Amino acid sequence: MIRHIVCFKLKNPTPEALNEAKVVLLSMEGNVEEILEIEVGVDFLHSERSYDLILQVTLADRAALDSYQSHPYHVSVVKKHMHAVRETSVAVDYEI
Repeated sequence: MIRHIVCFKLKNPTPEALNEAKVVLLSMEGNVEEILEIEVGVDFLHSERSYDLILQVTLADRAALDSYQSHPYHVSVVKKHMHAVRETSVAVDYEI
């Protein structure tokens, strides 16, 4: 099993922008078959080192991660939206 985590800082982290990003990320459930579990969280602490939003996805294996990364829905809907609204992001992928 693989855990894929991405933390996002948005350019304009208004409640509306955060909610829209959350909805877009969660829309992968049912549209990207490789996803076994998905969770999206919005930061409430807002400290200097905090990121605004986190995506956590569980996938079966590295091949599923590769398929997820190039999945048409992930690329054309989710990445497109997140690249437009994010200031920066960091990611980690690890085996569980």
